[in-house]
Amino acid sequence: MKISETDLILNEDGSVYHLNLLPKHIHETVIAVGDPNRVNQVSQHFDDIEFEMNKREFITNVGTYKGKKITVISTGIGTDNVEIFFTEIDALVNIDLKTREPKSRKKKLKIIRIGTSGALQEDIPVGSSLISDYAVGFDNLSLFYRNNFSDEEIALANDIQKQIELPFAPYVVRGSSLLREKLSEGMLIGNTVTAPGFYAPQGRAVRADVTMPKLLENLNYYHNKKSDFWLTNCEMETAGYYLMARLLGHEAISINAILANRIKNKFAKNPNKVVDELIVKVLDKL
Repeated sequence: MKISETDLILNEDGSVYHLNLLPKHIHETVIAVGDPNRVNQVSQHFDDIEFEMNKREFITNVGTYKGKKITVISTGIGTDNVEIFFTEIDALVNIDLKTREPKSRKKKLKIIRIGTSGALQEDIPVGSSLISDYAVGFDNLSLFYRNNFSDEEIALANDIQKQIELPFAPYVVRGSSLLREKLSEGMLIGNTVTAPGFYAPQGRAVRADVTMPKLLENLNYYHNKKSDFWLTNCEMETAGYYLMARLLGHEAISINAILANRIKNKFAKNPNKVVDELIVKVLDKL
């Protein structure tokens, strides 16, 4: 099936529209970050940098760390940007951009998100590293794709909606067991809520009236006794990563530096140090 010029837009040099990258720029291991400034925070540890691209919020560095080729890309904030990122890096490795036809042999990427997050449980320390087992999407990205959620994921989503009294149906999707087992040593393992905003969708009230004033409290108290499932932290991208990775056949895992404990109202005194320590920890495990 040939993909149209408006469904997959290419630049004049043949690169994908938003990322401005060519197939040669995507290595098997891709580190993804939200903050464009964090790309340099990752690549400063590389032995060398062979390629750089700056396009909107999508900043890319390609280089080598201890002999391993790595691509690091920023996505910006939110699952809408994650959808663009995933669709275009998948196109770079699994679509012949000259014929616009999918390749018969598909390539599977290992995509590792290094992000920041706020803890939803008192016993999660500020400064810790947390790897997400499941993600709970409060955004609506899943509505636009034909999904293959497991019975367990569907049951969890229904239970979360009921217990937290959400006026909408969330979705639940599990990350890569392969990457979780490889990278999780020395880290907390949790279940991450992905919100479609930073303030009210994460239980913050500033000046505007909110519709769910007890959201933070409800997230903290939620517990599925059957599977001993708690919600551990909240951010804005992980569910998009896990959803798109499953749809496109890639391995994806999300790892967060816990910069805040929302229940104790504590924030990291040196957030850059916490993030940098996590970056080095992840790079050394690759």
